[in-house]
Amino acid sequence: MKKNVGNGDRFLRIMIGIIALILVMGNVVEGTLMWVALAVGLIMVVSSSLQFCPAYTLLGINTCKVKQKK
Repeated sequence: MKKNVGNGDRFLRIMIGIIALILVMGNVVEGTLMWVALAVGLIMVVSSSLQFCPAYTLLGINTCKVKQKK
């Protein structure tokens, strides 16, 4: 997997993921919204830790700054 998630994007994904997981674990959201928040939280945290987003690959987006080798 080629990295396509940059540092700024990683920070936002971790923050959104943690907030979503806190809402689920704190029983702030219930029902279907709980499952959606759980899925979003897990996806954000996992994609941030792997620095890879499959949706970015499909859309041709790359926020990762890669240094060119000379």
